[in-house]
This record gives sequence, structure tokens and C-alpha cells, in this order.
Amino acid sequence: MNFRTDHQFALELDKEDSLSRFRESFHIPKHKDGTDSIYLCGNSLGLQPRQTKAFLNQELEDWANLGVEGHFHASNPWMPYHEILTETTAKVVGAKPHEVVIMNTLTTNLHLMMVSFYQPKGKRTKIIIEADAFPSDRYAVASQVQFHGYDDKENILEWSPRAGEHTPRIEDLEILLKEQGDTIALIMVGAVNYYTGQFFDLKKITQLGHNAGAMVGFDCAHGAGNVDLQLHDSGADFAVWCTYKYMNSGPGSLGGCFVHERHASNSSLPRFTGWWGHNKDTRFKMRDDFEPMPGAEGWQLSNPPILSMVAIRASLDLFAQAGFENLIEKSIRLTNYLEFLLQKLDGDRISIITPSHAKDRGCQLSLAVKDADKSLFEAITAKGVIADWREPDVIRIAPVPLYNNFEDCWRFVEVLRSEL
Repeated sequence: MNFRTDHQFALELDKEDSLSRFRESFHIPKHKDGTDSIYLCGNSLGLQPRQTKAFLNQELEDWANLGVEGHFHASNPWMPYHEILTETTAKVVGAKPHEVVIMNTLTTNLHLMMVSFYQPKGKRTKIIIEADAFPSDRYAVASQVQFHGYDDKENILEWSPRAGEHTPRIEDLEILLKEQGDTIALIMVGAVNYYTGQFFDLKKITQLGHNAGAMVGFDCAHGAGNVDLQLHDSGADFAVWCTYKYMNSGPGSLGGCFVHERHASNSSLPRFTGWWGHNKDTRFKMRDDFEPMPGAEGWQLSNPPILSMVAIRASLDLFAQAGFENLIEKSIRLTNYLEFLLQKLDGDRISIITPSHAKDRGCQLSLAVKDADKSLFEAITAKGVIADWREPDVIRIAPVPLYNNFEDCWRFVEVLRSEL
């Protein structure tokens, strides 16, 4: 649509927004002057849903009143509690329910997946990652390569942008696979790059990887709850994600895991095991040999931490009410509007390094600051903007459709304009 730069237009967009009511479902941090902060940092930590406290209090009361009996007699019995999260989680990441499970934390899950899906053999020993992968991914991949007795410097290949560009091209991945495909054991990239905000074509990457004989997995930390991942249709072998960013589950909360259904009953896959992945019908017989549950649940290790899962449930309840397809539609409009406003700024000190097409990004826009020394970021922070700085020169801005509105985008750009 044709956007305008005036404040009234932002207010009109918010009035037309059918999801605007969900903003009241979250706690918005206050600036020192008592007004709502301009919170554009959901790509780092999502805001707290107001109903999270009530959801938590229910479990605390059941724990106080029932003790261990809460596993079976709590209002929401704890024994199968993770199953309450499965259906909505599957919708958010585009999977079948038996392909997903909430468990552990992100990098833990990544290691568990690589135990199963990184199996170097012969000359096929290498892993492809994107050049600017999130550090934890790089550390995890390097340690897995080392664990198998290989040199990570020789066995990790980077899919890099071309000179003068910020984001890698799919055709360059094709070239890399044509050149070294018979040496690649695994492709493991971030579905949405944490630094640039680029959303990769998961289905195309998976097809390229499988055609080369490699396994394919994705870190969806910046994708889950943000973009339409369609993990099942992508054909990826596995994916992992956290829930504390766009899924609003609280700092350091649990992660999620996807295992494609073609692996659901493959008990011959190597894996690290624990009792909660064992056949739940015989789990408490205690002395049986390990029999993995079919699907992603078979990779569970320990019984679930209920209080963290409660916070996830409180947020997923809002996702279900809003409808994920509606959130994606608003996200595109919201981010397009923010991009429009930023492009109207005078001067060349700010440039957007995130791809401009909606299919190639989520809600995050990464702003490269010319001659950066972090002073601009500190100045907008003092004016009530809560955003995110990433070295060496990027301010990450993420208008989240569940709780951000068009006026947030307008207010942010006005603050940025004044400081520029």
C-alpha cells in the first residue's frame, strides 16, 4: 500500500489493525518519564504476557496443595504437560504434531540433533554453516567435529556473501556443493540470520543438501514465532529453536526440536538417551532396555520443567487466539512500513542490510551505522528506545506483530531522526 510519513497515518493503521488488542495482553516496559518504552527488541527477549503470572500461580498452588500428586491430579497434570504445547507449537513452526517437542535449551538440542544427524564417514566429514552464524552454533558445530576426531578448521565450510554484499546467495551454496558435495556430511544454518535478519529458503537448501548426499538442519532461534518456517514441507531432517524471543516464554526458557517424520521410527539412529524419551507406556518399569518413543519425543532426556513450560503455554495461548497466519500478515505490513519510514531519513549514515523482499526476512531490520562508535545507539536508548546493538556497527530493530504497533515504528524513526 501507499504509506505516509505523518503521525496521523500511523494512528490510522493501528485503528485498522484487527490484532491491535493483543498489545494490552503484554507488559510494556516504562521509560523513565513514565511513558511506554519503544520496545523493538523481541528478537532478543520477548515481552511478558500479562496472563503468565496467573498461569504460573496455578501451578504453584497445585504444587503447594498436592505435592507429588500434582503429576496426575494438578489442574493441568504435570506428567503429560509438554503435550499441551505440541499442537500450537507445530502450527507455529509448520510441522506435524509428532515432529515437534519442547525440551532442554537450544544449543543442548542442537548437540542432540548432531549426535544423530552428523555422522562423518570416509571423505564425507564436513559441515557447512553460514559465514556469520550465531557464535553458539559455530562453537557447537566445531566441538562436534572435534569430538569425532577431525580438525574443525578443515571440516567447517562457510557459505559467505560476495564481496561488498551483506547476505549470501543461494547460487553460491549450489557452487559450493558442486565443488565439495561428496565431502559434506551436514548443512546446518540459521533459518533467519541473527545479524542481518535474512530468512533463507529452507526448502531449496534442503533439496540442495539432500541431492549432494548430506543431512540438513536449521537453527530457528530467530525464525520460530517470526516467519512461516514450514519445517515439514521444507524436508529438513531436523531443526531447533528457543522460545524466549518471538515466543515470549521468559529469559533462558526451554527450546524446541523438530525431527522430520521420515526419521520418526528409526530406532537405529545414534542418539544420546534419557528416560523421558523411552516408551511412556513402560517408562516406569525402570528396568527395560531403552525403547525410543516415535517422533521427536524420542529425543527427550529428562522429565519436563513445568514452570518454564507454563510460561510457554501462556504465550502460545495468545498465538492460538491471534492465528499465526494473521500475525505473519501483520508482520509484513508492519516491517514494510518501518522500512518505508527509514528510507525517508535524510543522509547516508543509516543503511538497511536486511533483504528488502518480505519472503527473505521476518520482522527484524538490521541497520548498519556508518562510522559507528555505538554513540547513536546509546542516544536513542536514552530517549526510550529499547533495541539491540551488535558489533561492529548494527542496530537491530524488530517490530513484533503480537505487541508492537505502527505508532511504535513511527516514534522510533522520529527519535532516530532527531539523533541523526
